[in-house]
Amino acid sequence: MDIQEILNLADRLIFEKTGKHLDDLQQVVLRGTFQGKKYSEIAQEFQCTNGHVRDVASELWKTFSETFGEQVNKSNLRTTLYRWQFSIVSSPNIEKDFVGINNINFCPETSPSSETINPENLTQPNINKPQTIPKPKIDLSDAPDYKKFYGRTQEIKTLKKWIIQEQKKLVILHGINGIGKTTLALQLIKNIQNKFDYIIWQSLRDSPPLKTIQTRLIQFISHHNSTLQTSENSHLLENLRKHRCLIILDDIQTIFNSGKLASHYTPEHQNYSQFFQLIAQLSHQSCCLIISRENLREISTTKNTFVRSLHLKNLDNQAATKILKDQDLQVDDQWQKLIDFYHGNPTWLNIIATTINDIFSGSISELFQYDSLFLDADIKELLHQQLSRLSELEKQVISHLATKTKPVAISNLLDNLQIPPSDLLNILKSLQRRSLIEKQENNFTLLPLLKQYILSNEVEANCHSSLHSCSD
Repeated sequence: MDIQEILNLADRLIFEKTGKHLDDLQQVVLRGTFQGKKYSEIAQEFQCTNGHVRDVASELWKTFSETFGEQVNKSNLRTTLYRWQFSIVSSPNIEKDFVGINNINFCPETSPSSETINPENLTQPNINKPQTIPKPKIDLSDAPDYKKFYGRTQEIKTLKKWIIQEQKKLVILHGINGIGKTTLALQLIKNIQNKFDYIIWQSLRDSPPLKTIQTRLIQFISHHNSTLQTSENSHLLENLRKHRCLIILDDIQTIFNSGKLASHYTPEHQNYSQFFQLIAQLSHQSCCLIISRENLREISTTKNTFVRSLHLKNLDNQAATKILKDQDLQVDDQWQKLIDFYHGNPTWLNIIATTINDIFSGSISELFQYDSLFLDADIKELLHQQLSRLSELEKQVISHLATKTKPVAISNLLDNLQIPPSDLLNILKSLQRRSLIEKQENNFTLLPLLKQYILSNEVEANCHSSLHSCSD
């Protein structure tokens, strides 16, 4: 019996018992065990902690013990599998052990007997019984309505790889307002839901205390409604170890301070930072997917192979064009200009397409005859929501960038703005976390739409100021 045959057989036994196939780490544990490796060597191979490997191995031995009705551990697993799957039939005519399962022959390392054995006479677990795979328990009651999904094939592949194959514990999905973060997360759930026992979506739109979120998660996963005897962190982590859970936390930016640099928690939400670090660092088999307009500072401060961050950018031209087609806009040579100005942002494109349909009967060219850089009021409101959270120094920097037609070097910003170098570097870092500036060969620039918004707002502000002076 070679290692692959062992893995195939173990997978069938685990599926018979749990209704789930072996995941990647369980296979690595079994392979390492049969190769005589230590848990520390297996952990190094899979790039995870020793404790996590021990926990996964312990669950495997427990499942095998329940299946075989005897104690199974790391040292006797090989012997136990041989004894059960190559059952010794007490017959003088049988020289060696043999079993056939679904036309796959699993044989011991010595050659099998040439005599055919009736599988019905073998003592073995019932692995041919049809199984119904348990469905995960899913709560998406706090999620937004699902919108039509466009493109994002590579992003889905990346997230699936991180969450399913590499078993990352903390994944951050961030990007500018309207770029499609929640829609992507909902589509991802459709792709990976059968890999989890529990999936729950929690929005932080109302800035709830951490304890409120933890209590909801614990009640959903463990059905525990009584007073907790342990801390919320301990109780929740216990459930994340026991079950394979996917937790989605949306609108994280609401617990950050407005008027300060990106991703600084408000005083009453400081404990979220520690919570996210615990999720990232401690041993468990679950994943927390965070959706935010601002990338978390924990990404840069937590040196952990189980943390990943995906910056969601604009749709590719094919997906963006599909949005315009679905909105029944007239096909003309202005499509690409529209996509570029609205930066392939699906929400912005849907808004402007609706406006073009309502006013210009679907003609993009007719819109551009009147205004080549049109700012829809609904899009301005979305931009206001994000830009109003900036610090005063951040506003100074983006106001300066808005006046430039080409990317600006840091030296230029230092020469023109009264900002110390260390402060400027932190401001640029913060604006990148907010997805508001782009870097091109160490120079920085704004999206055309953002430039138009900032400049138009400054013109409006100057007009209001002039009117106010005249009335005085």
